[in-house]
Amino acid sequence: MTSIEQQSTEQLLEELERTKWKRVGKEILKDWRLYVLLIPLLLFMFMFKYLPIKGVLQAFKNNDGLNATTTVMHDDWMGLIGFKNLFNDVSFWTAFRNTFVNSMYGLVFGFPIPIFLALLFSEIKCYGYRSVVQVCSYLPKFLSTVVTTTIITIWCRNSQGDLGILTKVFMNFGWISSTDSILEMPKFFRPIYQVSGVWEGAGYGSIVYFAAVLAISPTNYEAAKIDGANKLQQIRYVTLPSMAPTLTIMLIMRIGQILNIGYEKVMLLYQPGSYETADVISTYVYRKQTVANDFSVGTAADLFNSIIAMFLVLGANAISRKVSDTSLF
Repeated sequence: MTSIEQQSTEQLLEELERTKWKRVGKEILKDWRLYVLLIPLLLFMFMFKYLPIKGVLQAFKNNDGLNATTTVMHDDWMGLIGFKNLFNDVSFWTAFRNTFVNSMYGLVFGFPIPIFLALLFSEIKCYGYRSVVQVCSYLPKFLSTVVTTTIITIWCRNSQGDLGILTKVFMNFGWISSTDSILEMPKFFRPIYQVSGVWEGAGYGSIVYFAAVLAISPTNYEAAKIDGANKLQQIRYVTLPSMAPTLTIMLIMRIGQILNIGYEKVMLLYQPGSYETADVISTYVYRKQTVANDFSVGTAADLFNSIIAMFLVLGANAISRKVSDTSLF
């Protein structure tokens, strides 16, 4: 290639680059209102997700949180001692096991129910009635965690110390023999946590799947009817296959959160008696960092949790891409 041809090629590439950015600028100006709506989200992500990344260094530094004059950048390095102390802590493995078991229950029961709700909503032909039912199913999501846990606690034992309605029902069925609240019994904490979680999030979680159902062309159903398919067969052979990409993406994202259980609801629900099945990684981290002032072990636990979640997402995404050609990336 001569120097003239090379110069022409470079000029062409520069022109294409300028044209691309001009096109991007025009698109932004055209839909500037939509991009303005992104600003609060970007600020939130920057302040609460990006800036705190430097706190990961606490897993490798000696910081007891008692000296307010020092920062994580000035603390002494201690290597992997925090991880060593973490893996030697029996309570961490108890919390890890509880987190995994609770998350698996949430995946098995909490993932299909919103899909089932979306299918039910799509079969309601009266628009007004469907809107009312959907709004009612969304409402629990917008209740405060404190309100939700207070309702559950009162149903198990009220403020006067009397047994709640749930505990009385369990006693009448012979499932329990003691007069303790079922929240104080380890075997009942996980069912209570999962059922209340489904009640809170099933309706709100059905929005994405309901939108996927509405995006299916009516001609597909008409063709299935001509072939003699009944309603269940239409769902099996038309609706679910059409929803497959959405289901796959949502499942991958759900797997990435399989070890991510918030500490708020657990701390508001668990009792000393249910501690062995209620303690999770987030409550373990909370205790280590706020009660024991052991920032290195607490941060190491959180970092270990994040690494496991990352590999779960990568593995699920790779399997999905190989099996169904649908993936996040």
